[in-house]
Amino acid sequence: MILDRRSEKNLRGVDLSLVAVVRRAFDLSARKFIVTEGLRSIERQRELYAQGRTAPGKIVTGTMSSKHLTGDAVDLAPLGLAGSLDWGEKASAVVAQAMFAAAKEIGVKIRWGADWDQDGIPREKGEYDGPHFELTK
Repeated sequence: MILDRRSEKNLRGVDLSLVAVVRRAFDLSARKFIVTEGLRSIERQRELYAQGRTAPGKIVTGTMSSKHLTGDAVDLAPLGLAGSLDWGEKASAVVAQAMFAAAKEIGVKIRWGADWDQDGIPREKGEYDGPHFELTK
């Protein structure tokens, strides 16, 4: 299987090692997904940061120094029935499992937004950005 056109477009400018992980995870995952965001402009980051603060909507980011700005992060949305997006925690966990398996296979270190402190306990202390994956050192 291959990623759809939108996903491939959203991978432009993303670090090639992370692109390789995403593509391999797509093959491995029991839950198909799309890439909703990769490399982000500073304007887009400002827009997202304003959301829930000075603009309508809920807060979706807590930083202006996101790894999306350097192409070192992606957001992945699992697909549900009839191709709808499934933002649920269980669906994100299935994609995360595939992402970690792919990263290990390729030899790339990543971090999942549902486990920022990387202790293997997702969603503790309110941490949760299930769609987000980023390169680590």
